[in-house]
Amino acid sequence: MLQYPDLQLYIGGSWRRGTPGQPVFNPADESVIGAIPAASRSDLDDAIAAAADGLKVWSKTSPARRGEIIRKAAALMRERIEEIAFAITLEHGKPIAQARLEVIRGCEFFEWDAGEGQRTYGRVIPSEPGIKYIVVHRPIGVVAAFSPWNFPMSQPARKIGGALAAGCSIILKAAEETPAGALHIARAFHDAGLPAGVLNLVFGVPSDISEYLIPQDPIRLVAFTGSTAVGKRLTEMAGRHAKPVLMELGGHAPVIVCDDVDPVETAIMSAVRKFRNAGQVCTSPTRFFVQQPLYERFAKAFAEKAKAITVGRGLDEATEMGPLANGRRVEAMEMLVADARAKGARVLAGGERLGNRGYFFAPTVLADVPDDARAMREEPFGPLALINPVETLDDAIAKANALPFGLAAYAFTNSARNADRLAEDVEVGNFSINTLEASVAETPFGGVKESGFGREGGAEGLSHYTIVKNVSHRLT
Repeated sequence: MLQYPDLQLYIGGSWRRGTPGQPVFNPADESVIGAIPAASRSDLDDAIAAAADGLKVWSKTSPARRGEIIRKAAALMRERIEEIAFAITLEHGKPIAQARLEVIRGCEFFEWDAGEGQRTYGRVIPSEPGIKYIVVHRPIGVVAAFSPWNFPMSQPARKIGGALAAGCSIILKAAEETPAGALHIARAFHDAGLPAGVLNLVFGVPSDISEYLIPQDPIRLVAFTGSTAVGKRLTEMAGRHAKPVLMELGGHAPVIVCDDVDPVETAIMSAVRKFRNAGQVCTSPTRFFVQQPLYERFAKAFAEKAKAITVGRGLDEATEMGPLANGRRVEAMEMLVADARAKGARVLAGGERLGNRGYFFAPTVLADVPDDARAMREEPFGPLALINPVETLDDAIAKANALPFGLAAYAFTNSARNADRLAEDVEVGNFSINTLEASVAETPFGGVKESGFGREGGAEGLSHYTIVKNVSHRLT
């Protein structure tokens, strides 16, 4: 019988209880399913020491052997997919089918990084006779990583996979709301034979842990996924200690729909992706700018699809959208919808909480949303789509670029000229045309402007976990 795991810290290759901390809730019925094991200062000191010792071993381990262990851990996670997906759905609320896909996606990250670790090539620079210039890439050191609650398994996988493939050790502070995904990753690596101290998992009050870990001398890189506000604070803290950062921050993804596509087909595809993970995705398509000739048909088809989405408990195989992760998200949705309505937006679908137990909110579609509505300027991070008409492609691009965010954007067009113009002028780190997939394991992922710094995934994904060393050797 599948059960929610017994939550523990993982430090120095061993499991420990920690101090009983905040409860973990099932967002479908608000019941308590576990309690966070909070790390004490002593636990954090042990994690730092263990990571420093683990680095000595792991950085000297061959890339081929590192890849072998990472792939073995990924294989174990694939074998345990039902157990992991069950835990993710219980703590997060997402439909079980989406939880299974998240486990697979996380494994793909590990598998790609395992191979990429063997491709961190150096080079020999041509020089005069008697001297050699050699460039090599070395592990940066101990990584302090912080992962968010919206993807409990695949987001930790991004950071653990990159760090371990590059030869680094890592201390991961996973999300308190959704801790089980990271715990299952640690179990798999433990069972795969990862040397003690290379991976350490802690929980606790986020600000307390970050403020303690980041200044510590063994910590050489800070990797974070989460809100722009928190990312800025961590970047400032790391900067005071001259430590580099890898930041994947918030977004507010625009979607430009040109007048040369099928409006109904495009709307249905967009609605399905918009309400995946209940819209709690940093790359979720949210601000739709539709050229005027298609606007009404697109908006109508989008709203009809939103109304047809089955909302329910994630463990029900028929569910297409589960609850929001916590009560804060419900309150945020209610506030954003009320503000937009007060400023003249039309509600085409949803707009309200469903029931009085569990954090369910209807798939919501707003049309004719004014630019000064809060939802147009603040990332909703929920099941809220905003649809507005535009006259020209220039208008659409200007609106897409109007915010300080630049993580992901999308466009639909059958014109090569439009596609080239959009790819050139939309200011984001990830741009997709005629698809709503922002990234896969083999492509780099990250933002521009206030959406972050650095890249995860692809050939670029390991670069932030390494340092470049130049060796000059005069032959005698």
